[in-house]
Amino acid sequence: MTFTADEMMSVAAARSLTDGAACFVGIGLPSTAANLARRTHAPDLVLIYESGTLGAKPDRLPLSIGDGVLADTADSVVSVPEIFNYWLQPGRIDFGFLGGAQIDRFGNINSTVIGDDYADPKVRLPGAGGAPEIAASCKEVLVVMRQSTRSFVESVDFTSSVGYGRGPGDRERLGLRGRGPVKVITDLGVLEPDQRTCELTLTRLSPGVSVEQVRAATGWDLAVADPPTVQEPPTATELRVLRELKATIGAEA
Repeated sequence: MTFTADEMMSVAAARSLTDGAACFVGIGLPSTAANLARRTHAPDLVLIYESGTLGAKPDRLPLSIGDGVLADTADSVVSVPEIFNYWLQPGRIDFGFLGGAQIDRFGNINSTVIGDDYADPKVRLPGAGGAPEIAASCKEVLVVMRQSTRSFVESVDFTSSVGYGRGPGDRERLGLRGRGPVKVITDLGVLEPDQRTCELTLTRLSPGVSVEQVRAATGWDLAVADPPTVQEPPTATELRVLRELKATIGAEA
């Protein structure tokens, strides 16, 4: 079956989630991936949305974290402070999804401003929201972003969420509980931190994508595993479920 780069990205993100884990979910690609995982290989995946819904089981993709389908299908609904104070900060959440406008070679994310001057930036973005806490406290962070030289930069203009700072030891010095970004999943492949340097390294290619294409879409001299593997294409079941999920958005709108 034919598939798009975005579909491969969603499937790769879904495959990274394990059954029975607790996953902090955001709207968009993270929500799509988490709900795809729950409908395929991880039926007992626990979806936690920032609005306070624990164990949500939506029958369609929610339009926002305040979508009523999340509360209607949740095991429990708690306050937003409780989500952060009791679940996130103590390290009770296994996986957290993040995205952003920029990411650098050490997995630091910018969702705040583009430009060197914070007071007078080229572009002021919506901001990080709960992302800094997710980056600090989830046991593992999965980053999902489309790859280009505009978004994958040598150094972020502003650090909204810390990945590995400037290299080994920075997370520990800052007292961050979680492991940080263990995968950066893009429309071209998968990057993972080198165990020694913490620098993001290309480990997996999407089907039909070359190393040269990924390097051309990266704003630094990208390290590459020797050799990188090629991801398995989406299965017929994964594509069917994914497309059914996406169709619910249009139907609801």
